[in-house]
Amino acid sequence: MYRIALLLSFICFASFVYAQTRTDAELSKILMNSKSPLMKNVIANKDTFRLQIIYTQIDRDKNNNPVFRHLHFNVDRDLYFNPASTVKLPLALLALEKLNEINIKGVDKYTAMQIDSTYEGQVTAYYDSTSETNYPSIAHYIRKALLVSDNDAYNRLYQFVGQKTVKQRLAAMGFEGTRINRQFMGFSDEQNRHTNQIRFIDKSGNVIYTQPPAYNDDPYIYGKPVFMGRGHLNRNDSLILEPIDFTKANDVPLAELQRILQSVMFPESLPSDKRWNFTEDDFEFMYRYLSQYPSETSYPKYDTSQYYDSYVKFYFRGKHRMPEGVRVFNKVGWAYGFLTDVSYVANFNNGVEFMLTATLYVNSDGILNDNKYEYKSVGWPFLYELGQTIYKYELNRRRSRKPDLSRFKVKYEKRDPRDTRPSLKDIDN
Repeated sequence: MYRIALLLSFICFASFVYAQTRTDAELSKILMNSKSPLMKNVIANKDTFRLQIIYTQIDRDKNNNPVFRHLHFNVDRDLYFNPASTVKLPLALLALEKLNEINIKGVDKYTAMQIDSTYEGQVTAYYDSTSETNYPSIAHYIRKALLVSDNDAYNRLYQFVGQKTVKQRLAAMGFEGTRINRQFMGFSDEQNRHTNQIRFIDKSGNVIYTQPPAYNDDPYIYGKPVFMGRGHLNRNDSLILEPIDFTKANDVPLAELQRILQSVMFPESLPSDKRWNFTEDDFEFMYRYLSQYPSETSYPKYDTSQYYDSYVKFYFRGKHRMPEGVRVFNKVGWAYGFLTDVSYVANFNNGVEFMLTATLYVNSDGILNDNKYEYKSVGWPFLYELGQTIYKYELNRRRSRKPDLSRFKVKYEKRDPRDTRPSLKDIDN
């Protein structure tokens, strides 16, 4: 009965992706009870801010199985938002799964790799000075993509997985509305369909496995046109009084974005044919780097004054330090005036857990690419207020059973205070 209930919940939640605008009165009431003037203003002007929110309450049955209750505010599949760096989450999952599918002895997420240039515009990557081994690896790219949202790391994961695999595997997993067809390199559609040759090498530099260059011969079919803004700056910083065309841009519906995170945090909640081909070590690895802080990480060694603990934890970003006993397993994104966060929040001291996914658009002048977005004055403060509103509500919400969250308690790294290497600043993210 539990499996049937989970399956029905999954099917119903998946169908929301294609439904009309959905707002649940209960979530609206919770939001409007906030005393924050900013919160009330954004909620009241949800269309201006293109605001969408999914809040998921999680309760546990007698066997500690999670039961989800999804509450929505202004969630609409047709209300486009640019997913920005949130696409790094599914790419990390796809990369780990592909390694398991390759299934060659000596090739795993920690194996050193070298990336060749095999098509116009491609860039090699033979070494990585931020890695403990001085070589790139899938594990190291995932760390960088999750810890501070490094763009180059995303591009390299994309190059390893390949556009065709991204397209077909996400569809097979049930994420039919998700389209990840662009690297963050200013490439043309044709360039993005080509991905690099990659060599995995042993500690002596000998090649263990070579993945040949790939080409996606199963191109995307794009839907109705999507235009944003009243103007934009082009590559020469000239103002063009025309909107930007996002029709062929990356696209992840909010409900699918939340299900992608749910698929790794709660794999048993999905049908067996919709689960990642992961080892237990893969799950633990993802839990670690979805929630670890830059200050705990030695490789890469980030400047913690710039990349503080809550740097990519938008619902707690109002303060640089996180609350005691709280870990946030999440991925954020920001670009073109959009801010997005998909999170699973766990308070291990109080036995509190919930999911919260939200996106909003803060670009009052309607000009894109001018870097004049209201991230600091509206976007980040709103997401902090939203996160704190739901977090405080959850702290007081009655539960019939206290959850056992031991699955998510992972061993975090600890930076050596004697490490005198220079810290990394100003990452392209």
